[in-house]
Amino acid sequence: MRLLTALTRVVGFVLGLAVVVFAGWFLFLRYPTSLTDLLGVVLVLLFVLAGLRGVSNAVDALVPTHNVAEVAVEGPITRDGGGGIGSAPVGAAADDIVEQIERADADRGAEALLVKLNTPGGEIVPSQDIRLAIERFDGPAIAYATDTCASGGYEIASGCDELWAREGSIVGSIGVIGSRVTVDDLADRLGVEYEQLTAGEYKDAGNPLKELEDDEREYLQGLIDDYYDQFVAGVADGRDLDAETIRDTEARIYLGEEALELGLVDELGTRSDVLERVEAELGTEATVREFQPSRGLTGRLQAGTQRVAYALGAGVAGTLTDDETPLGKW
Repeated sequence: MRLLTALTRVVGFVLGLAVVVFAGWFLFLRYPTSLTDLLGVVLVLLFVLAGLRGVSNAVDALVPTHNVAEVAVEGPITRDGGGGIGSAPVGAAADDIVEQIERADADRGAEALLVKLNTPGGEIVPSQDIRLAIERFDGPAIAYATDTCASGGYEIASGCDELWAREGSIVGSIGVIGSRVTVDDLADRLGVEYEQLTAGEYKDAGNPLKELEDDEREYLQGLIDDYYDQFVAGVADGRDLDAETIRDTEARIYLGEEALELGLVDELGTRSDVLERVEAELGTEATVREFQPSRGLTGRLQAGTQRVAYALGAGVAGTLTDDETPLGKW
């Protein structure tokens, strides 16, 4: 079966390449009469090189050599990854990851999904978007934690059919952070005055240039509590755990073995162990294709935009993994 598949791919690639070469010859040498031969050859070569990738992708789509798709969620989770214009994301870009999962779901070869997790958490809605994309995947989805699977990372993991971790993995931090910096005393010393021009009593609640009133603190705490209720409910549903058991963790983090005892993870093992589990699920040898983001120019230009959001945050896990806990994150 493997030999037949390999031969089919080779034949398909050769035929596709022949079509590309013929098309290039016809378009740039045979059809135009005013171009020099040298220019025609250069154009043919450029056309062939551009067509090779398309042929390779087409062959891979028709005769895939993989049966497992793998995506990675690494670093703080944000909408766009947090990179600047023209630079690569510095964390987990939710939109890119969702797009990878959707491509994997549409891929003919991907019968199962592996989700690699090494993240202290991040923004709420982007984390939820990744989880929803995983839940829509048509096939088993198995997550495995390397160093850290905390907060928003655990939200994502709870959308998978199984979660594996290492004995030294940090797991948990099922809680919410909503922080603010207060600089009203400093503003007074500098002679800076804050004048409120708003419509709606709580429009500027949490503004660092003024002292937080008791009713504003209650209002903002209510938002945090609502987010926490959502978080707990989602984990309870995805992990089939009692909500009170989750609340009793008080957003603690656990090492792999204790997380296993609490039911926060299903198994302990390495990536090789996870692949053995996938093979048992599929009934055949697992061949993995890692899906990478296909960011276009628009996506790169969107990177670096300012974000103001409460988020699934790093908390203690971020501190232990040297990740800065961003302001206004959970």
